[in-house]
Amino acid sequence: MKFAYVPLLPREKQSKPKIEYEKITEKFVREIKIRKKTFLEVEPEALRLLAREALARVNFYFRASHLENLASILDDPEASDNDRFVAAMLLKNAIISAEGQLPLCQDTGTANILGYKGEKVLTGVDDVRYLSHGVFDAYTSLNLRASQNAPLSMLDEINTGNNLPAQVEIFSTTGNEYQFYIMAKGGGSSNKTALFQENKSLLADENTLYEFLKEKIKAIGVAACPPYRIAVVVGGLSPEMNVKTVKLASAGFLDDLTPIPTGKPHGYRDLEWEKKVLRIARETGLGAQFGGVALALESRVIRLPRHGGSLPVGIGVSCNADRNIRAKITKNGIFVEKLDRNPARFLPKIESLALEKVPSIDLDQGIEGLVQELSKYPVGARLSLSGTLIVARDIAHLRLKKMLDEGKPLPDYFKKFAVYYAGPAQAPRGMPTGSFGPTSAQRMDSYVEEFMKVGASRVMLAKGNRSDKVVEACRRYRGFYLGTIGGAAALVAREHIVSSELLDFADLGMEAIRKIVVKNLPAFIIFDDKGNRLY
Repeated sequence: MKFAYVPLLPREKQSKPKIEYEKITEKFVREIKIRKKTFLEVEPEALRLLAREALARVNFYFRASHLENLASILDDPEASDNDRFVAAMLLKNAIISAEGQLPLCQDTGTANILGYKGEKVLTGVDDVRYLSHGVFDAYTSLNLRASQNAPLSMLDEINTGNNLPAQVEIFSTTGNEYQFYIMAKGGGSSNKTALFQENKSLLADENTLYEFLKEKIKAIGVAACPPYRIAVVVGGLSPEMNVKTVKLASAGFLDDLTPIPTGKPHGYRDLEWEKKVLRIARETGLGAQFGGVALALESRVIRLPRHGGSLPVGIGVSCNADRNIRAKITKNGIFVEKLDRNPARFLPKIESLALEKVPSIDLDQGIEGLVQELSKYPVGARLSLSGTLIVARDIAHLRLKKMLDEGKPLPDYFKKFAVYYAGPAQAPRGMPTGSFGPTSAQRMDSYVEEFMKVGASRVMLAKGNRSDKVVEACRRYRGFYLGTIGGAAALVAREHIVSSELLDFADLGMEAIRKIVVKNLPAFIIFDDKGNRLY
């Protein structure tokens, strides 16, 4: 058999998406001649600057196509009122974050940098070190959030305080340019990436695969802040390759992959199955977080070669905080992908949206009074919350649980007020808080029964799906789980948080317990005190 090489992920030149770049600087690069060959010499400072500027932009601005997709929900005749409300709030959030003070999401993500370094690009240094320095610059000089934990032992951790380490990988390629894919991947969307080790029987017929995807996509739920771009990858030479392809596809970095299967050993993008995945997402009924049709606005489906004894299937999402950006270094300078600085153009469309008046809920009336008032409304009802909330999430809940285990009572504030699962980004100067949105509620599920039993956590506010045991705890102890919009953290900080005060566990940084006062904060009843649930 004659050897014939085929790239594993062949790109279509004619369908390659047109990427508009903006130049950061012409400094730090120059062409040099070595043995009659032209090389691009890149000073280390270029790598540091590129990483900082890319992450600065991607945490405050969106691609224009993403904003246009959100706006399309407002005109969708099949969209629910909740779909339209969420889309309008996310567009308002984009308008606020584009001012450059409040990042678009409170979880400003793990920095993921993939570099493709031409063999004629010379840096003379450890590129990962200088790119990491750029990550450090962005997360310590802007109003971002440090979310990375370093191990002190198998069980103990400490927040690094600067969002390092970053995930940086450099690959060798041809040419004299340095290309980069940069993502800020939040925990919510990353946690919904799933790998399924299947076999050939999954490909028995189209209906078998369709039903499999239907089950798995619905299981993603809304905790990762839809509307999503859903990525599905079928096949792969290893499970690691499959999951990596999911990540790149979810970011839109493989959009120019050939859509044509040839029978040769390469992957391709399946446009027909992308339509099917969108139909599946639409039919889940989950909508843009609180019921409807807008669970996903885009999909990417990629079929890869595989070993005959394996069929890895990967599914992942990019959430509505769609933080993905390209960058490059060429002989002409340092460039980053141009993002949309003018989401305010959607304001007339938002303002023309007719939204019904919703009930106002006083959070300061005492927990019994609050439960009685919430009990008047059905699941799915939209409410407007004003008053005091206690903010606590993962590590704080663990510490509180240890207090109970040691025979100590929970603090009174945890019984007196509703609890909001959240952790803010750095507060801009002169503001009470930084970007402030909900975290995924499911991580606190194991604490609910025990806390409610002693009169705490009777009313909980967060985002996403929860387990049946939380439904049962709400029924047994007359509690409520309320959902608020995930991915609108800049809007919440600007328009809905009046004050923020550190209460407890200051050493936990963004996971410390806080007391905040909110006004007109949107919320939806997800679980009620009668055992009913929205999803």
